[in-house]
Amino acid sequence: MSQDPWLQNYDATCRLAQETAENIHERNRQQRTGGNPAKINMTLRASLQKLKQNIAQLKEGLLRASSSRRLMQSEADRRQNLIDDLLTREKQLNATLKGDFMESEPSRSMLMGSGAGSSGGVVANPWLVNESEETTGLTFGQIKQQQQRIIEVQDAGLDALAAVISRQKIMGQDIGNELEEQNEIIDDLTHLVDKTDDRIRNETRRVKLVETKSTSCEHVFGLWEEAGEPGENPRRHGENMQTPHRKATGRSLTHH
Repeated sequence: MSQDPWLQNYDATCRLAQETAENIHERNRQQRTGGNPAKINMTLRASLQKLKQNIAQLKEGLLRASSSRRLMQSEADRRQNLIDDLLTREKQLNATLKGDFMESEPSRSMLMGSGAGSSGGVVANPWLVNESEETTGLTFGQIKQQQQRIIEVQDAGLDALAAVISRQKIMGQDIGNELEEQNEIIDDLTHLVDKTDDRIRNETRRVKLVETKSTSCEHVFGLWEEAGEPGENPRRHGENMQTPHRKATGRSLTHH
C-alpha cells in the first residue's frame, strides 16, 4: 500500500529543513574560519524559499482534505500540529540565517546549546542541539563522511539479506518444480491403476460369463445321459449285437 502523498510531501519538507539547518551550520563555520560564505548564502536563501512554498502546499492540501471529509478530525488536528511545528522551525531558521556572527572565537558549544541565547545576539540553531560525543569536534564534512560510512555498512547488511532472500527464493522454486514433477508421476500412476482396474473388471466379467456357460453345458450333458438312446454309443451297440454271433460260430465248429 503506497504512502499518503501529503505525508510524502511532509517528509520531503522535513528533510529540506534539516538540510537547511546543516547548511546554516556550515555557513557559520566558514564565517568563523574566515571563509567566503557567499555561495552557501545563496543556497540557503533558495532553500528557505522552497521550504516556505512546501509548507504552504501542505496547508492547502490539508485544507482540501478536511473540506472533502477524507480525514478524521483527529488526523486533521495531528497534521495541523505538524504544519505548526514546521512553521516554527522555518522562523527559527530564518532568524538563525540573519544572525550576526562577528565574534572572533565563538565556541561550538554555544551553537550546540540547549536553547539559551548566546552572546553577541546570536540565535542558537534549534536543529543542532545536544550534539553527541561521536560528532563533537568534527567538521560538517567529517560528520557527513561518518554518516556515509554508516549508510555503507547498512547497505552491505541489506545486500547480504537480499542475497539470503534470493537463495531462499531459488530453493522455493526448486521445491515447487520438484512437487510438480512428483504430482505428474502420481497422476501417471493413478491413470495406470485406473486402466488396470478396468481390465481386471472386464476379465472378471468374462470369467463369470464362461463359468455361467460351462454350468449350462454340464446341465445339458447330464440330461442327455439320463435320456439313454440319444446318448448311446453306436459302436458299443454294435459290439453287443455281434458278440452272440461269434459265440454261436465257435460252438458250431466244435460240434462238427
